[in-house]
Amino acid sequence: MLGCASGTRLKYRLTLVSGLLECLCFAGVVFGWASLVFVLKADGYFEDLCSNVTESNNTLLDEDCSRQDEKFALVFTVASFLNNFMTLPIGFIFDRFGTLATRLVAICLYTSGTALIAASRAALSVLLFPAVSLIAVGGILLLVTNMQVGNLFGKHRSTIITLYNGAFDSSSAVFLVIKVLFEFGISLRLSFIVMSACSVIHVLRTIFLLPVKHIPHPVPEGYSYGYNVEKFENARTEKNMAAKRQMGRYSDSSQPGKHMWKTAYGLSPEMSFRSCVASWLFVWHLLWLSVMQLRHYLFIGTLNPMLNRLANQDPTLVSEYTNAFAFTQLCGVLCAPWNGLIMDRHKGKPLPPEMSDREADLRSSVLSLFLTSLQCLLFSVCATYPLLPLQYLTFALQVINRSFLYGGNAAFISIAFPSQHFGKLYGLVMSLSALVSLLQYPCFALVKEFDGEPLYVNIGLTVLTLVAFIHPLNVYFHCRKCAGEREGPDGPLSKSSEVCRDLDSIQMEEME
Repeated sequence: MLGCASGTRLKYRLTLVSGLLECLCFAGVVFGWASLVFVLKADGYFEDLCSNVTESNNTLLDEDCSRQDEKFALVFTVASFLNNFMTLPIGFIFDRFGTLATRLVAICLYTSGTALIAASRAALSVLLFPAVSLIAVGGILLLVTNMQVGNLFGKHRSTIITLYNGAFDSSSAVFLVIKVLFEFGISLRLSFIVMSACSVIHVLRTIFLLPVKHIPHPVPEGYSYGYNVEKFENARTEKNMAAKRQMGRYSDSSQPGKHMWKTAYGLSPEMSFRSCVASWLFVWHLLWLSVMQLRHYLFIGTLNPMLNRLANQDPTLVSEYTNAFAFTQLCGVLCAPWNGLIMDRHKGKPLPPEMSDREADLRSSVLSLFLTSLQCLLFSVCATYPLLPLQYLTFALQVINRSFLYGGNAAFISIAFPSQHFGKLYGLVMSLSALVSLLQYPCFALVKEFDGEPLYVNIGLTVLTLVAFIHPLNVYFHCRKCAGEREGPDGPLSKSSEVCRDLDSIQMEEME
């Protein structure tokens, strides 16, 4: 038995490390777009959109490539939109059909995208639209299927979820590696052929180091997974569950996960997906994510033309700052776990009498949500000020805030709502925030109307980021109300749980 337990722990660790490497090397590469644009311009993609600027006497002054920059910005806008929007249908697939089916879809999409870029050339620049979008969608699906690995490590669950999201952010540095290799003579085509071949690794990991369905939370003792293992384990589990049902241990024979949710959080096992979506916690969380994500997408999509403007079109200086930005992205994997530690800081400590685990988790999330909002405000202020050396600080704030944002997003959904709805809720919040992110293209057009000067647009977005502070305040006051009900004269745990659930939910009858 000791050998089996040791083997299981080793498998858990292999799954954790391999998932971290997968997210770090593949999942979020599309957000290193600024580095790839540098290579694509050198290879002549969309070069026909550039035009010469001359004086009245036909003297050549400069080359106007604003239409080329606009086209590259549009490629990134479409890809970043689909990166989020497609998580909704895939979230339903993940919850309904499990890990294996979702990852096979992800691997097919990702491999198709890398193969399309390998097959593209300047004359076929339009292939960048489907290629980058496929890579973006495939990458976010790899992340979604990996975040459940946090369930294997109990009290470190939020830390691991944020760590994976930090690795997702840091993977944008992969395009920096491609840029450096390009400068040393390695073609863009060869780099993406290698990335396509790496899909074999994804397939092997899917079969041997991940479950066919889902990793449960909490994890049963001795739980194992893998395609061959689960054939035996599922049959044994069903047999044990049947015996327990006969003893009356499960009130709902078809969905034991609901019993675990009620035990852990004191909420009704019948909390539906619809009631989760109709909660103030979900609504304000959606706005919190959408506002800050829009700010980040606009910054990444306009980084190359912004650096060209601030560096007076000096390609050497632009390359230096592009490399600096890409290098800072590597730090995402180091920054993100700090957010998880903030959210997990109460784990292992005794809770106040009658406080549920869910309420304790939500109380711990308030500081994380507030710090993330504050970081975004500081990042936006620095990005607004048109001083080139200041952009080093902007890059640092951007990667810290981005790692806190996406890690905190996934961790908050995992602790605030039932685990059986995680895929759908994560997909929905990402999809709806993607609709908001489409505003970046009108922002690009508005910047163009100001002759490429983004100051006024940046000021507007900085003011907009103040909306993000409402979410931590809402969670804080929600927890205070729950505590007040618990400490009142009629506040036993069962009643307190019911009151808190009512506070979470906007009753559908009232909405109608």
